[in-house]
Amino acid sequence: MMEAVTTIPRLGPTRLCEMLGPMDSYAEAMKRLRDDFMSANYFADPVMDAIGRKGQLALTRNHTIAAERALSGRDDRLATLIRLFVLQQAQPRTLVEAAVDCGRLTRLGLLVDGGDRMWASVDIRPTDDMTDSVSGWVVSDHVANLNTRVARPAPDHVLGASPASISLSHITSRRSVGRALDLGTGSGYQSLHLSRHAREVVATDVNPRALTLATLSFALNDLSVSTRLGSLYEPVSGEQFDLITTNPPFVIAPPSGERLVYREAGHTSDDLMRAVVSGAADRLRPGGSLHVVGNWAHLADTPWQDHVSAWIPSGCDAFIVEREELDPYEYIEVWLADAGLNGSADYRRRYDQWLAYFDACRVEAVGMGWITMVKSGSPRPRVSCLRWPHAVDQPVGADLMAHLSAMDLAELDDAQILDRAWTLAPGTVQETTGEPGASQPTHVVLRRSDGLGRAIEVDAALGGVLGACDGDLTLRMIISAVAQIMRAPLTEFEQSTVRRVRQLIAQTWLTPRGLDS
Repeated sequence: MMEAVTTIPRLGPTRLCEMLGPMDSYAEAMKRLRDDFMSANYFADPVMDAIGRKGQLALTRNHTIAAERALSGRDDRLATLIRLFVLQQAQPRTLVEAAVDCGRLTRLGLLVDGGDRMWASVDIRPTDDMTDSVSGWVVSDHVANLNTRVARPAPDHVLGASPASISLSHITSRRSVGRALDLGTGSGYQSLHLSRHAREVVATDVNPRALTLATLSFALNDLSVSTRLGSLYEPVSGEQFDLITTNPPFVIAPPSGERLVYREAGHTSDDLMRAVVSGAADRLRPGGSLHVVGNWAHLADTPWQDHVSAWIPSGCDAFIVEREELDPYEYIEVWLADAGLNGSADYRRRYDQWLAYFDACRVEAVGMGWITMVKSGSPRPRVSCLRWPHAVDQPVGADLMAHLSAMDLAELDDAQILDRAWTLAPGTVQETTGEPGASQPTHVVLRRSDGLGRAIEVDAALGGVLGACDGDLTLRMIISAVAQIMRAPLTEFEQSTVRRVRQLIAQTWLTPRGLDS
Protein backbone atom coordinates (compact mmCIF):
# COMPACT_ATOMS: atom_id res chain seq x y z
CA MET A 1 0.00 0.00 0.00
CA MET A 2 1.44 3.36 -1.03
CA GLU A 3 1.37 6.18 1.47
CA ALA A 4 -0.54 9.36 0.73
CA VAL A 5 1.62 12.26 -0.37
CA THR A 6 1.90 15.07 2.14
CA THR A 7 1.30 17.86 -0.34
CA ILE A 8 -0.27 17.28 -3.72
CA PRO A 9 0.63 19.88 -6.35
CA ARG A 10 -2.48 21.62 -7.62
CA LEU A 11 -3.44 21.76 -11.26
CA GLY A 12 -1.33 24.66 -12.54
CA PRO A 13 -2.76 27.78 -14.24
CA THR A 14 -6.43 28.52 -13.71
CA ARG A 15 -7.44 29.83 -17.13
CA LEU A 16 -8.51 27.22 -19.65
CA CYS A 17 -6.83 29.00 -22.56
CA GLU A 18 -3.53 29.10 -20.65
CA MET A 19 -3.62 25.53 -19.41
CA LEU A 20 -5.29 23.52 -22.11
CA GLY A 21 -4.57 25.40 -25.29
CA PRO A 22 -6.59 24.45 -28.39
CA MET A 23 -9.59 22.23 -27.69
CA ASP A 24 -8.13 19.32 -29.63
CA SER A 25 -5.24 19.12 -27.16
CA TYR A 26 -7.47 18.22 -24.22
CA ALA A 27 -10.56 16.79 -25.93
CA GLU A 28 -8.59 13.85 -27.30
CA ALA A 29 -6.93 13.31 -23.91
CA MET A 30 -10.33 13.26 -22.19
CA LYS A 31 -11.70 10.85 -24.78
CA ARG A 32 -8.76 8.54 -24.19
CA LEU A 33 -9.20 8.86 -20.42
CA ARG A 34 -12.91 8.07 -20.76
CA ASP A 35 -12.03 4.93 -22.71
CA ASP A 36 -9.49 3.96 -20.04
CA PHE A 37 -12.05 4.49 -17.27
CA MET A 38 -14.60 2.37 -19.08
CA SER A 39 -12.07 -0.36 -19.76
CA ALA A 40 -11.08 -0.47 -16.07
CA ASN A 41 -14.76 -0.42 -14.99
CA TYR A 42 -14.14 2.85 -13.14
CA PHE A 43 -17.82 3.53 -12.48
CA ALA A 44 -19.66 4.38 -9.27
CA ASP A 45 -20.99 0.94 -8.38
CA PRO A 46 -17.73 -1.00 -8.95
CA VAL A 47 -15.83 1.66 -6.96
CA MET A 48 -18.31 1.42 -4.10
CA ASP A 49 -18.11 -2.38 -4.18
CA ALA A 50 -14.32 -2.22 -4.09
CA ILE A 51 -14.05 0.03 -1.03
CA GLY A 52 -17.10 -1.38 0.76
CA ARG A 53 -19.78 0.36 2.78
CA LYS A 54 -17.38 1.31 5.58
CA GLY A 55 -15.01 2.81 3.05
CA GLN A 56 -17.87 4.79 1.48
CA LEU A 57 -18.99 6.18 4.82
CA ALA A 58 -15.45 7.04 5.84
CA LEU A 59 -14.93 9.03 2.64
CA THR A 60 -17.95 11.17 3.50
CA ARG A 61 -16.02 12.05 6.67
CA ASN A 62 -12.87 12.76 4.61
CA HIS A 63 -11.08 9.65 5.88
CA THR A 64 -9.44 7.06 3.61
CA ILE A 65 -8.17 4.36 5.97
CA ALA A 66 -11.23 2.09 5.63
CA ALA A 67 -11.03 2.27 1.82
CA GLU A 68 -7.27 1.65 1.89
CA ARG A 69 -7.77 -1.54 3.90
CA ALA A 70 -10.53 -2.70 1.58
CA LEU A 71 -8.13 -2.35 -1.37
CA SER A 72 -5.22 -4.02 0.42
CA GLY A 73 -3.38 -6.51 -1.78
CA ARG A 74 -4.98 -5.31 -5.03
CA ASP A 75 -2.88 -3.86 -7.84
CA ASP A 76 -5.44 -4.05 -10.68
CA ARG A 77 -6.36 -1.00 -12.76
CA LEU A 78 -9.54 -0.20 -10.83
CA ALA A 79 -7.70 -0.20 -7.50
CA THR A 80 -4.96 1.99 -9.00
CA LEU A 81 -7.49 4.55 -10.26
CA ILE A 82 -9.27 4.68 -6.90
CA ARG A 83 -6.02 5.26 -5.01
CA LEU A 84 -4.84 7.80 -7.57
CA PHE A 85 -7.92 9.99 -8.06
CA VAL A 86 -9.99 9.45 -4.90
CA LEU A 87 -7.60 8.55 -2.06
CA GLN A 88 -4.91 11.05 -3.15
CA GLN A 89 -2.17 8.44 -3.03
CA ALA A 90 0.98 8.32 -5.11
CA GLN A 91 1.18 5.14 -7.17
CA PRO A 92 4.02 3.18 -8.82
CA ARG A 93 4.62 4.47 -12.32
CA THR A 94 4.21 1.00 -13.83
CA LEU A 95 0.70 0.67 -12.40
CA VAL A 96 -0.35 4.13 -13.56
CA GLU A 97 0.98 3.50 -17.08
CA ALA A 98 -1.06 0.30 -17.21
CA ALA A 99 -4.22 2.21 -16.25
CA VAL A 100 -4.12 5.51 -18.21
CA ASP A 101 -2.26 7.43 -20.92
CA CYS A 102 0.35 9.03 -18.67
CA GLY A 103 1.93 11.15 -21.39
CA ARG A 104 -1.22 13.06 -22.32
CA LEU A 105 -2.36 13.56 -18.72
CA THR A 106 1.08 14.69 -17.57
CA ARG A 107 1.26 17.29 -20.36
CA LEU A 108 -2.13 18.62 -19.25
CA GLY A 109 -1.01 18.77 -15.63
CA LEU A 110 -3.55 16.22 -14.42
CA LEU A 111 -0.78 13.80 -13.45
CA VAL A 112 2.48 14.72 -11.75
CA ASP A 113 5.58 12.76 -12.71
CA GLY A 114 7.65 11.90 -9.66
CA GLY A 115 10.00 9.50 -11.37
CA ASP A 116 9.21 5.99 -10.18
CA ARG A 117 5.82 7.08 -8.89
CA MET A 118 3.06 9.39 -10.03
CA TRP A 119 0.10 11.14 -8.45
CA ALA A 120 -2.98 13.04 -9.59
CA SER A 121 -3.27 16.80 -9.19
CA VAL A 122 -7.08 16.65 -9.33
CA ASP A 123 -9.88 14.48 -8.00
CA ILE A 124 -11.73 12.57 -10.73
CA ARG A 125 -14.39 10.28 -9.40
CA PRO A 126 -17.40 8.54 -10.91
CA THR A 127 -20.94 9.62 -10.13
CA ASP A 128 -24.14 7.68 -10.61
CA ASP A 129 -27.60 9.00 -9.79
CA MET A 130 -30.20 6.31 -10.33
CA THR A 131 -33.03 8.85 -9.93
CA ASP A 132 -32.45 10.08 -13.48
CA SER A 133 -29.95 7.55 -14.87
CA VAL A 134 -27.08 10.05 -14.88
CA SER A 135 -23.64 8.47 -14.71
CA GLY A 136 -20.23 9.87 -15.53
CA TRP A 137 -17.22 11.49 -13.90
CA VAL A 138 -16.63 14.82 -12.14
CA VAL A 139 -13.29 16.65 -12.11
CA SER A 140 -12.64 18.75 -8.99
CA ASP A 141 -9.92 19.69 -6.53
CA HIS A 142 -8.68 17.23 -3.94
CA VAL A 143 -10.11 17.51 -0.42
CA ALA A 144 -7.70 19.75 1.49
CA ASN A 145 -8.04 18.21 4.97
CA LEU A 146 -8.07 14.51 4.19
CA ASN A 147 -7.41 12.25 7.20
CA THR A 148 -7.42 15.26 9.61
CA ARG A 149 -4.52 16.86 7.74
CA VAL A 150 -4.27 20.49 8.86
CA ALA A 151 -4.56 22.36 5.59
CA ARG A 152 -6.67 25.18 4.25
CA PRO A 153 -8.35 25.04 0.86
CA ALA A 154 -6.97 27.47 -1.70
CA PRO A 155 -9.21 30.54 -2.26
CA ASP A 156 -10.21 29.22 -5.71
CA HIS A 157 -10.78 25.64 -4.52
CA VAL A 158 -13.37 23.75 -6.59
CA LEU A 159 -15.68 21.29 -4.85
CA GLY A 160 -16.83 18.02 -6.36
CA ALA A 161 -20.30 16.53 -5.88
CA SER A 162 -21.03 17.92 -2.40
CA PRO A 163 -24.18 17.12 -0.39
CA ALA A 164 -25.58 20.54 -1.33
CA SER A 165 -25.00 20.00 -5.06
CA ILE A 166 -26.57 16.53 -4.89
CA SER A 167 -29.56 18.02 -3.06
CA LEU A 168 -29.86 20.67 -5.78
CA SER A 169 -29.98 18.03 -8.51
CA HIS A 170 -32.80 16.31 -6.63
CA ILE A 171 -34.96 19.44 -6.23
CA THR A 172 -34.50 20.60 -9.83
CA SER A 173 -37.35 20.07 -12.26
CA ARG A 174 -36.51 17.34 -14.77
CA ARG A 175 -39.04 18.34 -17.41
CA SER A 176 -37.68 18.62 -20.95
CA VAL A 177 -36.67 22.21 -21.74
CA GLY A 178 -35.00 24.18 -24.48
CA ARG A 179 -32.38 26.22 -22.59
CA ALA A 180 -31.02 25.63 -19.08
CA LEU A 181 -28.59 27.73 -17.03
CA ASP A 182 -26.19 26.17 -14.52
CA LEU A 183 -25.41 29.32 -12.49
CA GLY A 184 -22.16 28.85 -10.58
CA THR A 185 -21.32 25.51 -12.12
CA GLY A 186 -18.30 24.64 -9.97
CA SER A 187 -17.10 21.24 -11.16
CA GLY A 188 -20.01 20.97 -13.62
CA TYR A 189 -22.08 18.43 -11.68
CA GLN A 190 -25.44 20.11 -12.33
CA SER A 191 -24.77 20.31 -16.06
CA LEU A 192 -24.40 16.53 -16.19
CA HIS A 193 -28.01 16.31 -15.04
CA LEU A 194 -29.29 19.23 -17.11
CA SER A 195 -27.82 17.73 -20.27
CA ARG A 196 -30.25 14.83 -19.88
CA HIS A 197 -33.34 17.00 -20.41
CA ALA A 198 -32.22 20.36 -21.88
CA ARG A 199 -31.38 20.89 -25.54
CA GLU A 200 -28.87 23.62 -24.64
CA VAL A 201 -26.95 24.09 -21.39
CA VAL A 202 -25.01 27.20 -20.38
CA ALA A 203 -22.67 26.99 -17.37
CA THR A 204 -21.28 30.08 -15.65
CA ASP A 205 -18.91 30.73 -12.78
CA VAL A 206 -17.03 33.66 -11.29
CA ASN A 207 -14.04 31.36 -10.62
CA PRO A 208 -11.85 30.73 -13.71
CA ARG A 209 -10.48 27.58 -12.12
CA ALA A 210 -13.99 26.20 -11.75
CA LEU A 211 -14.65 26.72 -15.45
CA THR A 212 -11.38 24.95 -16.22
CA LEU A 213 -12.31 21.86 -14.23
CA ALA A 214 -15.94 21.96 -15.38
CA THR A 215 -14.76 22.05 -19.00
CA LEU A 216 -12.68 18.95 -18.32
CA SER A 217 -15.74 17.29 -16.75
CA PHE A 218 -17.81 18.10 -19.83
CA ALA A 219 -15.14 16.78 -22.21
CA LEU A 220 -14.68 13.64 -20.12
CA ASN A 221 -18.44 12.98 -20.33
CA ASP A 222 -18.67 13.97 -24.01
CA LEU A 223 -21.11 16.82 -23.27
CA SER A 224 -21.62 20.01 -25.26
CA VAL A 225 -21.96 22.80 -22.68
CA SER A 226 -21.31 26.50 -23.26
CA THR A 227 -19.21 28.06 -20.48
CA ARG A 228 -19.19 31.74 -19.46
CA LEU A 229 -16.97 33.56 -16.95
CA GLY A 230 -18.59 36.13 -14.68
CA SER A 231 -20.65 36.88 -11.57
CA LEU A 232 -24.35 36.22 -11.11
CA TYR A 233 -26.34 36.93 -14.28
CA GLU A 234 -23.74 39.18 -15.95
CA PRO A 235 -22.45 36.46 -18.32
CA VAL A 236 -25.98 35.88 -19.68
CA SER A 237 -27.23 39.45 -19.77
CA GLY A 238 -30.10 39.80 -22.24
CA GLU A 239 -30.64 36.03 -22.48
CA GLN A 240 -33.52 33.96 -21.12
CA PHE A 241 -33.85 30.34 -20.04
CA ASP A 242 -36.53 27.76 -19.36
CA LEU A 243 -34.72 26.54 -16.26
CA ILE A 244 -32.07 27.95 -13.91
CA THR A 245 -30.42 25.87 -11.22
CA THR A 246 -27.88 27.13 -8.70
CA ASN A 247 -26.11 26.32 -5.46
CA PRO A 248 -24.50 29.76 -5.01
CA PRO A 249 -21.73 30.64 -2.51
CA PHE A 250 -24.36 31.14 0.18
CA VAL A 251 -22.32 31.10 3.40
CA ILE A 252 -23.10 34.14 5.56
CA ALA A 253 -19.61 35.16 6.65
CA PRO A 254 -17.74 38.32 7.71
CA PRO A 255 -15.52 40.09 5.16
CA SER A 256 -12.30 38.65 6.57
CA GLY A 257 -10.25 39.01 3.40
CA GLU A 258 -9.75 35.23 3.26
CA ARG A 259 -12.74 34.35 1.08
CA LEU A 260 -13.25 30.86 -0.32
CA VAL A 261 -14.92 31.47 -3.67
CA TYR A 262 -17.00 28.28 -3.63
CA ARG A 263 -18.84 29.31 -0.46
CA GLU A 264 -18.55 33.10 0.05
CA ALA A 265 -19.36 35.89 -2.37
CA GLY A 266 -18.43 38.96 -0.34
CA HIS A 267 -22.03 40.16 -0.04
CA THR A 268 -23.51 41.41 3.24
CA SER A 269 -25.48 38.80 5.19
CA ASP A 270 -27.66 36.82 2.72
CA ASP A 271 -27.75 39.52 0.03
CA LEU A 272 -26.26 37.15 -2.55
CA MET A 273 -29.21 34.78 -2.18
CA ARG A 274 -31.56 37.73 -2.56
CA ALA A 275 -29.74 38.84 -5.72
CA VAL A 276 -29.93 35.32 -7.19
CA VAL A 277 -33.66 35.03 -6.57
CA SER A 278 -34.79 38.56 -7.39
CA GLY A 279 -32.59 38.73 -10.49
CA ALA A 280 -33.93 35.50 -11.97
CA ALA A 281 -37.21 36.97 -13.25
CA ASP A 282 -35.50 38.82 -16.11
CA ARG A 283 -33.54 35.73 -17.09
CA LEU A 284 -36.51 33.32 -17.11
CA ARG A 285 -38.85 32.74 -20.02
CA PRO A 286 -42.60 32.70 -19.21
CA GLY A 287 -43.28 29.47 -17.34
CA GLY A 288 -39.57 29.00 -16.61
CA SER A 289 -38.38 27.82 -13.20
CA LEU A 290 -35.55 28.63 -10.78
CA HIS A 291 -34.19 26.06 -8.31
CA VAL A 292 -31.89 27.16 -5.46
CA VAL A 293 -30.20 25.50 -2.50
CA GLY A 294 -28.82 27.95 0.03
CA ASN A 295 -28.84 29.78 3.36
CA TRP A 296 -30.89 32.66 4.67
CA ALA A 297 -30.69 34.71 7.84
CA HIS A 298 -33.16 34.53 10.68
CA LEU A 299 -33.27 38.17 11.71
CA ALA A 300 -34.30 39.66 15.02
CA ASP A 301 -37.99 40.65 15.03
CA THR A 302 -38.58 39.35 11.47
CA PRO A 303 -40.02 35.89 10.71
CA TRP A 304 -37.80 34.07 8.25
CA GLN A 305 -40.83 33.44 6.03
CA ASP A 306 -41.40 37.19 5.61
CA HIS A 307 -37.70 37.85 5.09
CA VAL A 308 -37.25 35.31 2.28
CA SER A 309 -40.66 35.90 0.69
CA ALA A 310 -39.68 39.53 0.11
CA TRP A 311 -37.08 38.31 -2.42
CA ILE A 312 -39.70 36.92 -4.82
CA PRO A 313 -40.14 39.36 -7.73
CA SER A 314 -43.37 40.45 -9.35
CA GLY A 315 -44.80 37.98 -11.85
CA CYS A 316 -43.40 34.96 -10.01
CA ASP A 317 -44.64 32.34 -7.55
CA ALA A 318 -42.42 30.45 -5.12
CA PHE A 319 -42.38 27.48 -2.76
CA ILE A 320 -39.76 27.88 -0.02
CA VAL A 321 -38.81 24.91 2.15
CA GLU A 322 -36.56 25.30 5.18
CA ARG A 323 -34.82 22.00 5.86
CA GLU A 324 -32.57 22.98 8.76
CA GLU A 325 -31.95 25.78 11.25
CA LEU A 326 -28.59 26.32 12.95
CA ASP A 327 -27.83 28.63 15.83
CA PRO A 328 -24.90 31.04 15.27
CA TYR A 329 -22.42 28.92 17.23
CA GLU A 330 -23.11 25.67 15.38
CA TYR A 331 -23.12 27.49 12.05
CA ILE A 332 -19.77 29.18 12.68
CA GLU A 333 -18.17 25.97 13.91
CA VAL A 334 -19.27 24.07 10.79
CA TRP A 335 -17.75 26.59 8.43
CA LEU A 336 -14.57 27.21 10.41
CA ALA A 337 -13.94 23.46 10.22
CA ASP A 338 -14.71 23.54 6.48
CA ALA A 339 -12.03 26.22 6.08
CA GLY A 340 -9.44 24.00 7.78
CA LEU A 341 -9.13 26.27 10.82
CA ASN A 342 -9.76 23.68 13.54
CA GLY A 343 -6.76 23.62 15.85
CA SER A 344 -5.19 26.72 14.29
CA ALA A 345 -3.89 29.69 16.26
CA ASP A 346 -6.33 31.89 14.36
CA TYR A 347 -9.44 29.91 15.32
CA ARG A 348 -10.70 31.98 18.27
CA ARG A 349 -10.06 35.31 16.53
CA ARG A 350 -12.05 34.22 13.48
CA TYR A 351 -14.81 32.82 15.71
CA ASP A 352 -15.17 36.13 17.61
CA GLN A 353 -15.07 38.09 14.36
CA TRP A 354 -17.91 35.99 12.99
CA LEU A 355 -20.02 36.45 16.13
CA ALA A 356 -19.54 40.22 16.00
CA TYR A 357 -20.61 40.18 12.33
CA PHE A 358 -23.79 38.27 13.14
CA ASP A 359 -24.57 40.76 15.91
CA ALA A 360 -24.08 43.68 13.51
CA CYS A 361 -26.34 42.05 10.90
CA ARG A 362 -28.96 41.04 13.52
CA VAL A 363 -28.58 37.37 12.58
CA GLU A 364 -30.03 35.16 15.32
CA ALA A 365 -29.94 31.88 13.38
CA VAL A 366 -29.36 30.61 9.85
CA GLY A 367 -31.80 28.56 7.77
CA MET A 368 -30.80 26.08 5.10
CA GLY A 369 -33.23 25.03 2.44
CA TRP A 370 -34.72 25.12 -1.02
CA ILE A 371 -36.34 27.81 -3.13
CA THR A 372 -38.40 26.79 -6.17
CA MET A 373 -39.72 29.72 -8.21
CA VAL A 374 -41.77 29.87 -11.41
CA LYS A 375 -42.29 32.84 -13.70
CA SER A 376 -46.06 32.47 -13.69
CA GLY A 377 -47.12 35.97 -14.72
CA SER A 378 -49.27 36.30 -11.60
CA PRO A 379 -49.97 39.98 -10.79
CA ARG A 380 -48.60 39.58 -7.26
CA PRO A 381 -46.06 37.08 -5.98
CA ARG A 382 -47.70 34.05 -4.43
CA VAL A 383 -45.37 32.47 -1.90
CA SER A 384 -45.78 29.35 0.22
CA CYS A 385 -43.28 28.69 3.02
CA LEU A 386 -42.82 25.42 4.86
CA ARG A 387 -40.42 24.26 7.55
CA TRP A 388 -39.80 20.60 6.75
CA PRO A 389 -36.85 18.89 8.50
CA HIS A 390 -38.29 15.42 7.86
CA ALA A 391 -37.10 12.72 5.46
CA VAL A 392 -38.24 13.10 1.85
CA ASP A 393 -38.43 10.78 -1.14
CA GLN A 394 -35.79 11.98 -3.60
CA PRO A 395 -35.92 13.29 -6.22
CA VAL A 396 -38.43 15.79 -4.88
CA GLY A 397 -38.36 18.35 -7.71
CA ALA A 398 -41.64 17.21 -9.28
CA ASP A 399 -43.42 17.51 -5.93
CA LEU A 400 -42.07 21.03 -5.35
CA MET A 401 -43.27 22.08 -8.81
CA ALA A 402 -46.66 20.48 -8.13
CA HIS A 403 -47.09 22.73 -5.08
CA LEU A 404 -46.65 25.75 -7.34
CA SER A 405 -49.13 24.43 -9.88
CA ALA A 406 -51.61 23.82 -7.06
CA MET A 407 -51.70 27.52 -6.20
CA ASP A 408 -54.08 28.17 -9.10
CA LEU A 409 -56.33 25.26 -8.12
CA ALA A 410 -56.49 26.37 -4.49
CA GLU A 411 -57.81 29.76 -5.63
CA LEU A 412 -60.89 28.29 -7.34
CA ASP A 413 -64.16 29.44 -5.81
CA ASP A 414 -66.23 27.08 -3.69
CA ALA A 415 -68.60 26.12 -6.52
CA GLN A 416 -65.70 25.27 -8.85
CA ILE A 417 -64.14 23.05 -6.20
CA LEU A 418 -67.43 21.34 -5.40
CA ASP A 419 -68.32 20.65 -9.04
CA ARG A 420 -65.01 18.98 -9.91
CA ALA A 421 -64.07 15.33 -9.49
CA TRP A 422 -60.87 15.04 -7.47
CA THR A 423 -58.30 12.26 -7.09
CA LEU A 424 -56.44 11.56 -3.86
CA ALA A 425 -52.66 11.48 -4.30
CA PRO A 426 -51.42 8.05 -5.42
CA GLY A 427 -49.50 6.12 -2.80
CA THR A 428 -51.51 7.54 0.12
CA VAL A 429 -51.78 5.07 2.98
CA GLN A 430 -53.92 5.13 6.13
CA GLU A 431 -52.46 4.57 9.58
CA THR A 432 -54.55 4.11 12.71
CA THR A 433 -53.60 4.12 16.38
CA GLY A 434 -55.62 3.51 19.50
CA GLU A 435 -56.10 1.50 22.67
CA PRO A 436 -55.97 -2.29 22.23
CA GLY A 437 -59.49 -3.72 21.92
CA ALA A 438 -61.13 -0.32 21.36
CA SER A 439 -63.94 -0.28 18.80
CA GLN A 440 -62.66 2.90 17.16
CA PRO A 441 -59.10 4.18 16.60
CA THR A 442 -57.96 7.21 18.56
CA HIS A 443 -56.11 8.72 15.59
CA VAL A 444 -56.39 8.23 11.83
CA VAL A 445 -53.48 9.54 9.76
CA LEU A 446 -53.13 9.67 5.99
CA ARG A 447 -49.50 9.50 4.90
CA ARG A 448 -47.84 9.91 1.52
CA SER A 449 -44.81 7.91 0.49
CA ASP A 450 -43.75 10.25 -2.33
CA GLY A 451 -42.23 13.72 -2.47
CA LEU A 452 -42.13 15.52 0.86
CA GLY A 453 -43.86 12.60 2.57
CA ARG A 454 -46.61 14.74 4.10
CA ALA A 455 -49.03 13.35 6.69
CA ILE A 456 -52.41 14.63 7.92
CA GLU A 457 -54.71 13.55 10.71
CA VAL A 458 -58.36 13.20 9.68
CA ASP A 459 -61.63 12.59 11.46
CA ALA A 460 -64.20 10.08 10.25
CA ALA A 461 -66.04 12.62 8.10
CA LEU A 462 -63.03 14.04 6.26
CA GLY A 463 -61.51 10.56 5.96
CA GLY A 464 -64.71 9.35 4.34
CA VAL A 465 -64.70 12.24 1.86
CA LEU A 466 -61.06 11.78 0.90
CA GLY A 467 -61.39 8.02 0.65
CA ALA A 468 -64.10 8.48 -1.99
CA CYS A 469 -62.02 10.91 -4.08
CA ASP A 470 -61.08 8.56 -6.92
CA GLY A 471 -61.97 10.84 -9.84
CA ASP A 472 -65.43 9.38 -10.47
CA LEU A 473 -67.78 11.59 -8.42
CA THR A 474 -67.73 15.33 -7.93
CA LEU A 475 -66.84 16.62 -4.49
CA ARG A 476 -70.39 17.93 -4.11
CA MET A 477 -71.78 14.40 -4.63
CA ILE A 478 -69.33 12.88 -2.17
CA ILE A 479 -70.04 15.47 0.53
CA SER A 480 -73.77 14.95 0.16
CA ALA A 481 -73.43 11.20 0.60
CA VAL A 482 -71.07 11.46 3.61
CA ALA A 483 -73.30 14.08 5.24
CA GLN A 484 -76.23 11.68 5.05
CA ILE A 485 -74.18 8.84 6.57
CA MET A 486 -72.87 11.13 9.34
CA ARG A 487 -76.32 12.72 9.79
CA ALA A 488 -74.69 16.14 9.59
CA PRO A 489 -76.40 19.35 8.38
CA LEU A 490 -75.47 19.50 4.69
CA THR A 491 -74.80 23.25 4.34
CA GLU A 492 -72.58 23.48 7.40
CA PHE A 493 -70.76 20.23 6.56
CA GLU A 494 -70.22 21.34 2.98
CA GLN A 495 -68.74 24.70 4.01
CA SER A 496 -66.34 23.24 6.58
CA THR A 497 -65.24 20.45 4.22
CA VAL A 498 -64.55 22.82 1.33
CA ARG A 499 -62.34 24.95 3.59
CA ARG A 500 -60.30 21.88 4.55
CA VAL A 501 -60.22 20.52 1.00
CA ARG A 502 -58.91 23.84 -0.27
CA GLN A 503 -55.93 23.50 2.07
CA LEU A 504 -55.33 19.94 0.89
CA ILE A 505 -55.45 21.04 -2.76
CA ALA A 506 -52.72 23.59 -2.01
CA GLN A 507 -50.66 20.80 -0.44
CA THR A 508 -51.14 18.58 -3.55
CA TRP A 509 -53.18 15.95 -1.72
CA LEU A 510 -55.94 16.33 -4.31
CA THR A 511 -55.77 16.94 -8.05
CA PRO A 512 -58.63 17.30 -10.56
CA ARG A 513 -59.54 14.25 -12.58
CA GLY A 514 -57.22 14.04 -15.57
CA LEU A 515 -54.38 15.94 -13.84
CA ASP A 516 -53.41 13.34 -11.23
CA SER A 517 -50.34 12.31 -13.26
